[in-house]
Amino acid sequence: MKKRIKVLQIHPGYNIKLEDFSDLGEQIIKSLPSDQFETVTAFLQERPNPGEPESRAERSVYFDFTDSQAKGLRLFLMREIFDYCRKEKFDVVVCNRFKPISMFLKLNRWLKIPRCIGIIHGFGSFDRLARRLETRLLIDERWRFVGVSDAVKQYMLGLNCGFNEKNTCYITNAIDSLATRKSQMTRREARAFLGVADDAFVFGSIGRLVPVKGHIHLLNAFARVRDAMPHAKLVIIGEGRSRNDLLSAIKNHGLQDYVLLPGAIPNAQRYAQAFDTFVMPSLEEGLGLAILEAMSAELPVIASDIPAISPVLRSAGGCLVPPGNEAMLAEAMLRHFQYSSEERLQIGQGEFAYLQKHHRIEDYRDQYLKLIRDGVLPVNEVRHG
Repeated sequence: MKKRIKVLQIHPGYNIKLEDFSDLGEQIIKSLPSDQFETVTAFLQERPNPGEPESRAERSVYFDFTDSQAKGLRLFLMREIFDYCRKEKFDVVVCNRFKPISMFLKLNRWLKIPRCIGIIHGFGSFDRLARRLETRLLIDERWRFVGVSDAVKQYMLGLNCGFNEKNTCYITNAIDSLATRKSQMTRREARAFLGVADDAFVFGSIGRLVPVKGHIHLLNAFARVRDAMPHAKLVIIGEGRSRNDLLSAIKNHGLQDYVLLPGAIPNAQRYAQAFDTFVMPSLEEGLGLAILEAMSAELPVIASDIPAISPVLRSAGGCLVPPGNEAMLAEAMLRHFQYSSEERLQIGQGEFAYLQKHHRIEDYRDQYLKLIRDGVLPVNEVRHG
């Protein structure tokens, strides 16, 4: 009996979602047949509380490193990971985001795991000169890199630090649109949870409250046209360091009765049916799942005209506005408010049809399976250092 291919997927912190159809890390695990692959999911920091979900991998490992251990040179952390991987003898390691990628670029000079895959979710991680020099020095033939969109891939190639057409590809973020839709609450249930009246027109957004997500521009745009939109509300689900700035802007605009910031809500996509129109005002974005989840709800979408989003929304029939342009965003919001319910439904259905054709979770899983399988020799020929 042949030995199964042994795969480690490593995350910076615990982030397993209750419903795995909206968890792309778990979809990678799901793509690997259990008779051919032995799977382990590891987290550098944090672990689930009682009752919270664990990975569908055969084993989960929680290293419980502190913030101080995970910063700087990370010598203690690196030693622990090295000893663990040397003992386990993995055939493939899948690194999510910069920190695990940086660690394994160094560690694999000695571990010599046959295939290392680095998944890059956005922009900026490799902008620092020291990081680019490190990457150029340490990338070898064992490495493959994946951007979550073509825009992220092009960012990587443009860094001129070891990413090239041979070792770098993109696998676009995807979604199980039917399962996502099935998980969503009804409009009445979602609005009851959020505290929104049945007769309100709701613009909704979901994302971390950080400057790059552009929520301050969304708020200012809403303020420009709110008087022209009776019963209109704005709901921004998420949490982050921009909360106080947004609260100040709400107060300055006199919008306390019209804007809701309910904070971070687990599985926020379940409440998408509370919205009439979804808005993603990001200034920069890899390809956030939130926009795909909104499309699964058949909501008309307004989003920033930025490289990762533009091809998707333009093809799907959504609305694009220049990032940070509050006047044009306000015009788009007013236009969507003035659409009939039938017009909004037609737009939403067109987006949903595009989603089902071009962002299928089955295609996502197949591409990762091929990438992982092609990265190792036949199992009985695998050699470890």
